[in-house]
Amino acid sequence: MAENFDWHCDPINGGTVIDAKYRNTQNVRRFFKAEIGDHFKFDRPFMAWMKAHEGATMAEAAAEWRRRDQATK
Repeated sequence: MAENFDWHCDPINGGTVIDAKYRNTQNVRRFFKAEIGDHFKFDRPFMAWMKAHEGATMAEAAAEWRRRDQATK
């Protein structure tokens, strides 16, 4: 990924890599809602996971969110 990836407006797909400049933006929320559905929401533990997993892809992040969601059901 480009060094100056803008989490606010650059296109995000499953292959987008979480970098040190990652931010929980509306653009990121749109990606997750498209991937997961309208029931997606950020919570503190998931936001911490995102910050701690630099180098993971957004597809891996979506899979982690689904795993956490299933564990609460």
